[in-house]
Amino acid sequence: QTWSKKRRSKMKIAVIGSGGWGTAIAILLSSRGHNVYLWSWIQEETDRLKKDRENKEFLPGVKFPDTIYCSHDMAECTDGAELIITAAPSPATRTTAKQLSPHVKEGQKIVNISKGLEEGTLLRLSQVCKEEIPQADISVMSGPSHAEEVSRGLPTTNVVASEHIDTAKFIQDVFMGDMFRVYTSTDIIGVELGGALKNIIALCAGISDGLGYGDNTKAALMTRGLAEIARLGKAMGANEKTFMGLSGVGDLIVTCTSMHSRNRRAGILLGQGKSLKETLESVHMVVEGVNTATAAYEMAHKYNVEMPIVEEAYNILYNGRNAREAVLLLMTREKREEK
Repeated sequence: QTWSKKRRSKMKIAVIGSGGWGTAIAILLSSRGHNVYLWSWIQEETDRLKKDRENKEFLPGVKFPDTIYCSHDMAECTDGAELIITAAPSPATRTTAKQLSPHVKEGQKIVNISKGLEEGTLLRLSQVCKEEIPQADISVMSGPSHAEEVSRGLPTTNVVASEHIDTAKFIQDVFMGDMFRVYTSTDIIGVELGGALKNIIALCAGISDGLGYGDNTKAALMTRGLAEIARLGKAMGANEKTFMGLSGVGDLIVTCTSMHSRNRRAGILLGQGKSLKETLESVHMVVEGVNTATAAYEMAHKYNVEMPIVEEAYNILYNGRNAREAVLLLMTREKREEK
């Protein structure tokens, strides 16, 4: 009874970041009856969204409901909001959180829906938010959820993780609907790592496709890639079972196999022989796997965890390693038991 009552209650929600995923979540929550304020980092973007009533760059053809308010004014978006959702790309998470912090009251519930790691510090994005907004109650949401499909109301399932199960249940109630199902977790480390690191494996799956390799190759990359993610997660204190769930194997499957995935699309171009610069210019969106590869490579060494696929991805991106040579090196590693 409590859950259904919460579902029907209308609240003000701020979505900070108007890229594809932020916009899709704004559309989803607006369709649930909430008043959603969608913040853009530049006024020109806000003006375009107001005029077009759709995000023509990232989600063309999906019209905004009337209950989405586009704004460049952080104070207007956050004042009185019962929930704040942060959706900035990982390289912009810290600067966005710093800008948001003065507008956040003590105990304000914030859920970060971006996926990635911060280069240099090797922090998870919730840790970055916590540093910049220490007064907030910060959660994360992740899972197999292409913006293109969520914005069109296709059935999707995610997981929300918080240190406080009551907070996770509150966010679950806000998001849950006929076409968007949410599970709860208290394993923030596992949920974030799964969402961040699968982008590197998706990049590798794309490289495999670009090289002309088959389903066998991709299945091997996904399976052994997941083993690497779980090894690092365990070393960092995550629950290994989390990686068998939505933010682990679920997100890995969708990102490695779909052309909606910008990481896979970027990998295909790299596998076809394009340079990293040419690839990023062609994809024309943030490719989180490229940003995360450096952090993951450094974390593997920091925690003394063997991550050969991540290492070869890093070598291809930054050390000029030929992709076919990288595959050969992976295939001819010393024999071992599967675990």
